[in-house]
Amino acid sequence: MGRITKNTKLALGKLEKGKLYSLKEASALVKEITFTKFDSSVDIDVRLGVDPRKANQMVRGVVTLPHGTGKEVRVLALVTPDKEQEAKDAGADYVGLDDFVEKIKGGWTDVDVIITMPPVMGKVGALGRILGPRGLMPNPKSGTVTMEIGKAVAEVKAGKIDFKVDKFGIVHTSVGKVSFDPQKLVENATEFVNTLVKLKPSAAKGTYVKSIYLSSTMSPGIQVEPKSVSEK
Repeated sequence: MGRITKNTKLALGKLEKGKLYSLKEASALVKEITFTKFDSSVDIDVRLGVDPRKANQMVRGVVTLPHGTGKEVRVLALVTPDKEQEAKDAGADYVGLDDFVEKIKGGWTDVDVIITMPPVMGKVGALGRILGPRGLMPNPKSGTVTMEIGKAVAEVKAGKIDFKVDKFGIVHTSVGKVSFDPQKLVENATEFVNTLVKLKPSAAKGTYVKSIYLSSTMSPGIQVEPKSVSEK
């Protein structure tokens, strides 16, 4: 077992073993136990009472965080010429089609989100082996394959994220930065958890939200009392 650093000892010293914190407490505490020199992301992990191996218990969706993630999202819009200006006006970082398709085939994937339109999915679909493993493949369910290019780009830039439960039944995403005011972290996390609750599969039995943890880059996880998420 590796040595525990001074900062880790300080962080652990602020946590009460076995305690479930309210979301408000956790959002303030996560700032106190973060000692990175950069503006760390604040992440939330929610363990759900589902079996992701069963299609009728898969949880996947999108959510627009009220205060965004604090991260600059690089967007590539793969569109036809008539939609290029719409994408640029909405804030897309890269706009084009054939030139970027060739660039991606060559290994370039230096973006966070790719938005495209149904008429060109034939070309984009051929990139599945490259984009799929990186989580970049556009999908109609997440709103990244649409004719409303401008709207889709603007929403992603404003803090819209898509999420999917992993094989262990856990959904993980970022809900902001350590520099955020605690209340903004509370509101972002609440929006995310409430969205998960709305997506509860009818086939899921028993406790749906089993556990919630809030943490930042390199910090210990803070266990959150699930019922506190609905508190005002």
